[in-house]
Amino acid sequence: MAKIKLEVIQPIKTKIKGEFDHIIIPGIDGDFGISKNHTPFVTKIRTGILLLYKGEKVDKYAIHDGFVTVENNQITIVTEVIEKESEIDKARAKSAKLRAEKRLKSNEKNINFRRAEFALKRALVRLDIK
Repeated sequence: MAKIKLEVIQPIKTKIKGEFDHIIIPGIDGDFGISKNHTPFVTKIRTGILLLYKGEKVDKYAIHDGFVTVENNQITIVTEVIEKESEIDKARAKSAKLRAEKRLKSNEKNINFRRAEFALKRALVRLDIK
C-alpha cells in the first residue's frame, strides 16, 4: 500500500515524523481519514484521538487542538500538546476530570467555565484512549 508522510510539530520539537498507510484526525467538524493522494486542504483540529495506521499496527495519540495541512501526500500537524497512549497518566487524567466537573457544577462567580470545559475535554480524551 502507498504511504503518506506525517509530521507533527510542537513549539519546541517535532513529535512524530514518519510514513503511514492511513491516518484519522479529529477535525473540527468530525473525524476524517487521509490516505495517499488525498485532496489538498487546511483545517483546524479539535481535542481528540489521532490514529496512525501502519500495516496492522495502530498508534493512538491524544491531541489537543491545532491545525493540519494536507498537500502532495504530506500531512503536517501543528499542535501545542500531543501525547502517545503510553505517556498518559490515567490517575492524573481522572483527577483532572473530577476537578473540571466540580468547577462546571459550581455556582461561584470567579470560575472560568470555558477553561473548565477545555480541561474536561482533554481529560476525557486521555481517559478514552485504551
